[in-house]
Amino acid sequence: MAESLSVRVKPGSTKGPLVETAPDGGLTIYVRERAVDGKANDAVVRVLAEHLGVPRRHVTLVSGATSRQKLFRISARQ
Repeated sequence: MAESLSVRVKPGSTKGPLVETAPDGGLTIYVRERAVDGKANDAVVRVLAEHLGVPRRHVTLVSGATSRQKLFRISARQ
């Protein structure tokens, strides 16, 4: 069973790596990597997997590769 998770990304942030949870439950992920050649997306996958306590292979970017608003699919733990 997979679950979808929408996150807001702040690339090139000096606060990163950091995950903030908004009062409505939404996640904002700050990463130091710039949005060049997919480096920020890779960093977000790494930070999100660590935050959720799942292996990186269970976190898949579904949409928003070039947007700050991204949708990830989190695979069930095995």
